[in-house]
Amino acid sequence: MKRDLPDTLDTEHWPTEIRHKTAERLLEIDFDTGEQFSFPAELLRVESPSAEVQGHNPSQKQIVAGKRNVGIRALEPVGNYAVRIVFDDGHETGLFSWKYLFELGQRQDDTWRTYLSALEQRGLSRDRA
Repeated sequence: MKRDLPDTLDTEHWPTEIRHKTAERLLEIDFDTGEQFSFPAELLRVESPSAEVQGHNPSQKQIVAGKRNVGIRALEPVGNYAVRIVFDDGHETGLFSWKYLFELGQRQDDTWRTYLSALEQRGLSRDRA
């Protein structure tokens, strides 16, 4: 069933199970397609869909350093289309839509490589801001 939501929130794929693995600092999501994604908290934090990280256009995207050991403190449902992830570094402004998480899961390897390359190019570290 298609829902009337803005394009940024509309999704074709819905989560069937979400597991927060605190000790491993992972969020695992199973989707109705049968695909399963395991997201490190660090990746979710540095790719937060918040304006603070993404800016208002691609040229404003921030490279967030020093988040290797960030954890997830809480998951807060937002309607039936998203989850707010509260990180233990205080960041909590990103709404992670199911569409965003599904697409991030599909491009996770490329996104991770791009992030590591951007850190290196700027002389930044995953261990310190």
